Amino acid sequence: MKILSNLFKSRDKPTNRVNGNAYSFFMGASSSGRRVTERTAMQMTAVYSCVRILSETLASLPLHIYESCETNSRKAIKHPLYKLLHDEPNPEMTSFIFRETLMTHLLLWGNAYAQIIRNGKGEVLALYPLMPDRMRVDRDEYGQLYYEYMLSDSDANAKESGAVRLSTQDILHIPGLGFDGLVGYSPIAMAKNAIGMAIATEEYGAAFFANGATPSGILTHPGVIKNPEAMRESWSKGFGGRNSHKVAILEEGMNYTPISIAPNEAQFLETRKFQLNEIARIFRVPPHMVGDLEKSSFSNIEQQSLEFVKYTLDPWVSRFEQAMTRRLLTDDEKKKYYIKFNVDGLMRGDYQSRMNGYATARQNGWMSANDIRALENLDLISDEEGGNLYLINGNMLPLKNAGAFAKQEKEEKENEEILELEDDSK
Repeated sequence: MKILSNLFKSRDKPTNRVNGNAYSFFMGASSSGRRVTERTAMQMTAVYSCVRILSETLASLPLHIYESCETNSRKAIKHPLYKLLHDEPNPEMTSFIFRETLMTHLLLWGNAYAQIIRNGKGEVLALYPLMPDRMRVDRDEYGQLYYEYMLSDSDANAKESGAVRLSTQDILHIPGLGFDGLVGYSPIAMAKNAIGMAIATEEYGAAFFANGATPSGILTHPGVIKNPEAMRESWSKGFGGRNSHKVAILEEGMNYTPISIAPNEAQFLETRKFQLNEIARIFRVPPHMVGDLEKSSFSNIEQQSLEFVKYTLDPWVSRFEQAMTRRLLTDDEKKKYYIKFNVDGLMRGDYQSRMNGYATARQNGWMSANDIRALENLDLISDEEGGNLYLINGNMLPLKNAGAFAKQEKEEKENEEILELEDDSK
């Protein structure tokens, strides 16, 4: 009966641990023997490039809060959040730096946190980024989530060090991919073996060229050497590193035999190149954006850039938009306002493709000249010059006058029929 009671025990009792916090278990030594952490991974040029591309691209996108109207939407410039999101989230950094920092945390640690500073009315006054490696997400005895952050003397508004507990209303949390939907897993931790191999390959290349690109060798002596360790150190000091190309003088019948294993035989360059693509695959960044142009051409590089926006950047943008809307707007504000990035600039094609698209939109009446000029950052045309007219194909008439000729012909026909009836009556 005890076994059955364990099988059918209650499942609705809250646990005081969030599963996603256990991702730190995956950090540490990789299969290559190199220790991989978020900070050591950033020393790899491929990781640094991928993180920089994604963080800078998202940070450079225009971020606005919009107000939904009956006919369309407009920027809510007077909303208190507009300045925080668009210009300055806090007195110490710009919106670009703030979003770049959060995106960097998200790519390395799998989570991005920011403290929300509110006034007595609950209005948001400032947003400060927090370090993910000092944050812990847990549940209390009632099953409610809370955040515990380890303070440091370098933190903003921190008067002393130690742990502080924050509620969910005080934290803007943007989680990455995770198993419980609450805490994201670090991409660096999940791919530590691939990154560790890249680190090991780079260290091998550095050591190889530090020795003058000369492999190690064997010193042979016809007799017995009393102190081989001293001879090895003497040889390394005199003919290793920068001295590797000096002329060596061997005495007492000693002979030096190099071990010739060329880097290409060990597939050194191929391994480094593969690891570059492997890391780009982790972050879903096209190889041409990290300097690998082997499979890129003029015919496909534009399509790869558009796919980068659609399949790589858009999911991150959605994470930011939904997390900000959920935590920064009240329930009443969510019915009227929403937060959105503008990615239209990244989706623009080449000049000829844009012009063909504008021509189709202009001739079919769903874009005006000013709509097109606004997208191209050109000065608008006045109403007197027809800047806001919507035209249709044919004689390019204003949309409101599209049926004028048909109406006139109908009236003329009706007038002719009336005149014929009057003549018949006479």
